[in-house]
Amino acid sequence: MMYSKILRFGLLLSATILLTSQSSSQDASKQIDITADLFKCLTEMSKSGSGSFFVDNLLGNKAATETVAASATGGQYPPGSVISLIPTEVMVKHNPGWNAGTNDWEFIELNVSAEGSEIVHRGTTDVINRFGGNCFGCHKLARPEWDFVCGTDHGCAPLPIDRATILGIQNGDPRCVKEN
Repeated sequence: MMYSKILRFGLLLSATILLTSQSSSQDASKQIDITADLFKCLTEMSKSGSGSFFVDNLLGNKAATETVAASATGGQYPPGSVISLIPTEVMVKHNPGWNAGTNDWEFIELNVSAEGSEIVHRGTTDVINRFGGNCFGCHKLARPEWDFVCGTDHGCAPLPIDRATILGIQNGDPRCVKEN
């Protein structure tokens, strides 16, 4: 009995180490240069097909990103894709081979104000959002056809806030306020 518990713990620990080591290694030659000024007001981005999140593309391939976001069957987002549900959280898709464990996605936590965006934390498996959730921990649950992008029917756990609260947060993006 004790041996069985030790064996299970050992297997779990080995799997965790393997997953973490695969997920946290990045190939710098395949990384897209990212600076805080690249992240825009949500209304300057395109709404996804469902209208629940916003998309853009840092490499100029916005049409391809919009096509995947509008698909009812999923797809693979092109490099440079930016996805944001709320102003303070974004995902960016790097070039193929950047990080196999996250399918080349990087998770970024932002501070936003009328002056713009500031990167607070960025990474693959260790970014914790303002709600206390691990970004990778949720997004890895998305079925493969959704390319790590969560939706109400993509396989991810439900969000701890309702749709009305999300809309309120989206509509309150301080970067969208323009002085007259």
